[in-house]
Amino acid sequence: MPNAVETRWPNYREDDFVLKNYVFAGGETLPELRLHYRTLGTPRRNAAGKIVNGVLLLQGNTGTGANWLRPSLADELFGPGQPLDARHYFMIMQDAIGRGQSSKPSDGLKGNFPHYRYRDMVDSGYRLIAEGLGVEHLRLVIGSSMGGMHAWMWAEMYPDLMDGVVPLSCQPVEISGRNWLGRRAAAEAIRHDPDWNNGFYDKQPSHYIYSAAGNFGVESPTRIQEMAPTLAAADALYEQRLEQARKGDANDALWAIEAIRDYNPEPDLDKIKAKVLLINTEEDHANPPELGTVERAMKRVRHGRYVLIPAGPKTHGHFSHFYAELWKPYLVEFMAALGPERAEAAQ
Repeated sequence: MPNAVETRWPNYREDDFVLKNYVFAGGETLPELRLHYRTLGTPRRNAAGKIVNGVLLLQGNTGTGANWLRPSLADELFGPGQPLDARHYFMIMQDAIGRGQSSKPSDGLKGNFPHYRYRDMVDSGYRLIAEGLGVEHLRLVIGSSMGGMHAWMWAEMYPDLMDGVVPLSCQPVEISGRNWLGRRAAAEAIRHDPDWNNGFYDKQPSHYIYSAAGNFGVESPTRIQEMAPTLAAADALYEQRLEQARKGDANDALWAIEAIRDYNPEPDLDKIKAKVLLINTEEDHANPPELGTVERAMKRVRHGRYVLIPAGPKTHGHFSHFYAELWKPYLVEFMAALGPERAEAAQ
C-alpha cells in the first residue's frame, strides 16, 4: 500500500506485471517473470488510446523504483510547476529484475535463478510499458547510476520511443577499470564466502558482509568525514552499514553485481535519435571525469550534451543523483529544447 508521502501524488498506483515463459538473453527461462512497478501523474492518450506523455524513471543498482519518491527527488521534480509536473506527465518507476518486489533469486530459486543481464532488464522493462501499460511514446527516459546505463541502452534499442534521454552518474562505455575491479571483488567475496554453498544456503552467508559494509569508495570523502569526524563516529557508521548488509541476500547481491557484464553501449551510440543530456559530478569516484572516456564516447552521440557538476557543499559523490536540486536546472533547460510534445486525442 502507498504511504502518506506517495499518496500526495495524483493517481499513485503500485502493481505487478507478469511475463510468461520469459527467455533471457543467455538462454535461461523463467515460467513467470514478475516486475513490480509504481506509476503516478496524468496519462495523456492519442486517438488509439496509447499513452504519449510517459516519463520513465530508472533506478540505480541499490534500492527500488521507490528511490524516485525520496523528497530530494520527488519534491523537486513532480510538484506543480516543477519540470516533471505530475499534472502534465505520467511517471513510471519499476523495480528492476532482482530488486524489490520483482523476481529475484531470494524468492525461492536461489542458485537456480537465471543469470540476468542488463539487456534482459531493459527488454523486460520495455514489455512492461508497451504491453502492460500501453505506452507508445516517452517524453523522457531518466536514469541514475545503473538506471543511467540502462537509459543509454533504451535509447539504442528503441530509438524512436523517446524525445529525450537523461543519464545521471554513469558513462556510455564498457564497464572496465577500477569500476569493474571493485564490483569483481565484491562478487568474489560472496562466491568465496564459506557459507555461500554455490547459492544454495540455508542461512545467509555471514563473512562477505564485513568487506561490503566498508565499501565507501564511490561516496563523497567530504560527506563521509562530516558523518564520521572521529574514530568513534567512524566505528558507529561502519556498524550501521554492517547492520544494513546483514539484512540483504547474498544471491540477490551477486546476481545484481554480475548483471552488468553485457554493458557496452559505445559501439551503437550513433543509433541514438533522441536528444541526450549526460550529467555527472566531479567527485564521482565510480565515474572519474579525468579518464576521458565520456568525452570520447560523446563524440558519437549526434544530439548530446555533457554536464560535469563541480564538487561542492551539496554534492554527494556518486550519489549526487539523489539530489535533484543539483541537476534540475540542466533538466529544465534540456526540456525546453526538446521541441513539441506528442498531441493527445481530442476531448
